[in-house]
Amino acid sequence: MSATLSIGEVRQRIAARVVGRDRELDLLLAAVAAGRDLLIEGPPGTSKSTLLGAITAEWNIPLLFVEGNADLTPARIVGHHNPARVLREDYSEDNFVPGPLIEAMRTGGFLYIEEFNRAPEDTLNTLLTAMAERRIAIPRVGTVHALPTFRVVASMNPYDNVGTTRLSTSVHDRLCRLAIGYQDAEAERGIVALRTESDSFRLVADAVAITRMTREHEDIIQGSSVRGAIDLTLVAQQLADLREVTIPVDSDVDPPRNLPEDYQQSMLDAMYVALSGRIHVDETSDATPEMILFTIWQDHFVLRPAAAAPG
Repeated sequence: MSATLSIGEVRQRIAARVVGRDRELDLLLAAVAAGRDLLIEGPPGTSKSTLLGAITAEWNIPLLFVEGNADLTPARIVGHHNPARVLREDYSEDNFVPGPLIEAMRTGGFLYIEEFNRAPEDTLNTLLTAMAERRIAIPRVGTVHALPTFRVVASMNPYDNVGTTRLSTSVHDRLCRLAIGYQDAEAERGIVALRTESDSFRLVADAVAITRMTREHEDIIQGSSVRGAIDLTLVAQQLADLREVTIPVDSDVDPPRNLPEDYQQSMLDAMYVALSGRIHVDETSDATPEMILFTIWQDHFVLRPAAAAPG
């Protein structure tokens, strides 16, 4: 880690590039600066990888991504010997191909494991050894010692229980835990405006409001993250250009129901493209994603038009 910047200075530099997340940034930065490994629980699109990327960039250390799934065996995360070279040379340290865990330990980087609770139990046990001992023994290679900046940071979606396993007490005992939820509407509007560079506050506000409504609908188990609002804004903008629809720029459309009909129709069509694959409909519901999105569109623009006004 940087020896020239204090943790407070690092925090200020990161906060200048990240919209919101002040509390989460403080807690995450404090945990990893204290030398702790960490489990982050939160739905997709809640800035987990953004925060980690900003921290490792400031400290000039690698950030290695791994997706937790049934294929993440101990051999894949630790590494393997090159089969072709083994046939020619026999086993040796030189023909060992390090996996992400060993690479993170040797470089002092962060190993970031997404969907941690989908990884096999024997892989989790391998990680526990590395976290507890900060070293790992590899047959025919030797013992790899982790540099001081090595961290294991895992994430999991608390709303997704399909194909997951319950983490053991020993796993939880070795990890600090940080729960992250969705940001408020103002912060999400800031993120969407930054990522899309849209000059229409109206479009950004509508996209964020509609996306947030997917998280509250009774027929939806899990709604869209802010990524849906970003895509909705971008698709709606391109669709409006294609159809020669004028997008209102200002937020003070009064009353909101006076929004142009062609703009509202373009928003509906863009919703189908940007959001239908991001919402998870309750299996007990007979509604399709498109049917649900239509009711959300009606609720936002027709039944409760005041909700379209950002506030």
